[in-house]
Amino acid sequence: QVQLVESGGGLVQPGGSLRLSCAASGSIFRFYAMNWYRQAPGKQRELVAGITSGGSTNYADSVKGRFTISRDNAKNTVYLQMNSLKSEDTAVYYCNAGGWAGAWGQGTQVTVSS
Repeated sequence: QVQLVESGGGLVQPGGSLRLSCAASGSIFRFYAMNWYRQAPGKQRELVAGITSGGSTNYADSVKGRFTISRDNAKNTVYLQMNSLKSEDTAVYYCNAGGWAGAWGQGTQVTVSS
């Protein structure tokens, strides 16, 4: 089972940027589809962005044009570049490998506030 560790969260003003990283253990990282989810207080966890093992990406409508997911298989790491952040992006962001029944990281808090 792959293990995931997120980093890069924090407090940022509206309009600002953050880059989240997710480091994965294991030599089979490159075979996994990787996802970023988020969960805001009182809301369900939702898919933000995903990237397949082949590099195809998909995004939630709410983040299209602002967020970019990428992966570096040599570093066993997946990234989420978040630009033009809004207050509604405030949430705990989770890295996921292999879908809902797969592996999850511990989460990293992103707070967008002035």
